[in-house]
Amino acid sequence: MALNYHQLHIFYTVAERGSFSAAAQALHMTQPAVTMQIQSLEDYFGSKLLVRSTKRIDLTEAGKTLLPYARQSLELIRETEQAMSRFASMLEGRLQLGASLTIGEYVLPRMLGPFGQQFPQISIMLKVMNTTQIIEEIVNHQLNFGLVEAPVQHPDLVSEPVMEDELKLIVPAGHPLSGKGTVSIEEVISYPFVLREKGSGTRQVMEEVFNQRGLNPDRIQTIMELGSTGAVKSAVEAGVGITIISPSSVKHEKALGLLEILEIEDVSFKRMFYSIHLKSTLLPVPAVTFLTFLREHPFTT
Repeated sequence: MALNYHQLHIFYTVAERGSFSAAAQALHMTQPAVTMQIQSLEDYFGSKLLVRSTKRIDLTEAGKTLLPYARQSLELIRETEQAMSRFASMLEGRLQLGASLTIGEYVLPRMLGPFGQQFPQISIMLKVMNTTQIIEEIVNHQLNFGLVEAPVQHPDLVSEPVMEDELKLIVPAGHPLSGKGTVSIEEVISYPFVLREKGSGTRQVMEEVFNQRGLNPDRIQTIMELGSTGAVKSAVEAGVGITIISPSSVKHEKALGLLEILEIEDVSFKRMFYSIHLKSTLLPVPAVTFLTFLREHPFTT
């Protein structure tokens, strides 16, 4: 096994956050996945790096020795990416990337214009598909990298956060909640919902947040499950129900007064979008340039 950036990033986050659970939340990974990567790092060095106590994680002497090197390594990688991305303006390149539905249909189209103006020599071929298809094409070297709505656990891939999004409550014009601005969670669950299918990134984030708030997602009156954000929007617009999706996907309908974006009191559905690529392959400079551009130009809805 070779030492890699991903494992150092996880170790550093665990050490800084003081617990596996807090690190898992910050990295948008499962706690077992974080534990597995730490164990692999300990196997690599042949030394215990962390010791669990009753309330937090403590560093062993080996862990204390590794921590400043991990910090320096992460900083050096970021500086290297930024420094080398400047040369992309002098290069011609073609990026082949995949993006999951919400990212590919509603987020990236608004980012590609400014990117193309800044880096006209770089052309982009974008495929919009589900996460499973993106993983398959990356592994088969048909795509340079992918952008997905949840971290991917795959032995051959690196998954890194790129940009943040936040889901919101969406209601049709004329709905009883319309015009309220902010509503309580109890008000919300008294109305029927139209949702993305189970297993989608959007549905997963919504259910995780409800669980954290002590609300069983089964209490939601799910009147319809649909396989695309576009279909969900159409159903909500027709008055079938309300939903929770990315506001980036309803900008047009909001402007026309067909749909309204509301806040749920004391509830935030924040999530990260992730880049995934092969561990065994260095990303080409145009790809690093594009990812750096996404990180440095926060997406706003």
